[in-house]
Formats: sequence, structure tokens, C-alpha cells
Amino acid sequence: MSRVGKYPVPVPAGVQVALQGRTVVAKGKLGELKLDLTDAVDVKVEGSEVAVAPRGSDRRARTMWGTTRSLIQGMVTGVSTGFSKTMEITGTGYRAAMQGNDLVLNLGYSHEVRYPVPKGIKITCEKPTTVKVEGADKRQVGQVAAEIRAYRGPEPYKGKGVRYDNEVILRKEGKKK
Repeated sequence: MSRVGKYPVPVPAGVQVALQGRTVVAKGKLGELKLDLTDAVDVKVEGSEVAVAPRGSDRRARTMWGTTRSLIQGMVTGVSTGFSKTMEITGTGYRAAMQGNDLVLNLGYSHEVRYPVPKGIKITCEKPTTVKVEGADKRQVGQVAAEIRAYRGPEPYKGKGVRYDNEVILRKEGKKK
């Protein structure tokens, strides 16, 4: 029995969740998200709660039960409050700035790196060394943050590069004389 799936997803005020065929649609102040359901689960929208139940007792149905519930919870949270990831840039001359709809990164290369901001994502640079990625879709926010971090990941000797604000970099000792 799924410990995650058996609890219904509470729907806060200002968010509408509807079932259109085999698609769950969540609408809120931050936008609209859709989730196509698998054949292994059933979803019921009852008042201010969304309940997920497996269609059978096989392994796939039990697996998708908790997964679907978590995805619906992420949709409801995304359209009501949204998700964000903050990154810090460390290194001499390393900085970030927004120019139009592009994020411009100076990361020690001979050229600047331009990252076009995808639809549904908002990127802000409060300081030249911080980048904040915000959006309603949890997967998209994480993917955009990972793509930005991949341009220059943190290195273990001086810690230079782009890292998440809560990420701990294990530092190595340099060579000795």
C-alpha cells in the first residue's frame, strides 16, 4: 500500500482542479498546468480534495499511485504559490545579467553565454552574482536551473562556478610543495 498515494491532495482557495477525460487540469493565479494520466490509476475530484486510487493491485498500479499523487500535488502548489531555485555565481569576473529575454552569463570563457528564457519561466538577477529561477512547473524550473548550472559547474579546488544556494561543495586540498 502506498503511504504517499493514500492521502488526498488538498486544493487551496483560488485553485480549480478539473478532470477532462484522462487529463487533470489545475488553474490558479500563476497559470494552468495539465497532467495526462496513465491507465494504472483513477483520479476523483471531490470538493476541495483530489483523490488518487490504483486500478489494480499489480506493481505498476501501486507504483504510479504515489507518483501520480505527487505530480498532482506539485501542480496544485505550482499554480498557487509557484516554485523557485536560487543559484550563486562564485569566481573573479563571473556575473549574470538579464538583457531582454536572454540571461547573459560571464563565466570565464572567451565569450559570454546567452541563455534564452523559456516560456513560463521568470529569471531575475537581484545581484550580479545571484540568479533566481521562478515558475509554476516544478520540472521546468529544475530543468532550467540545471541547464544554467551546467555551463560552469562548481569546481572542487576554489569553488568557482555556478551552484545552488543550498549546495555544499566538497573542497579538495591543492598540491603541496
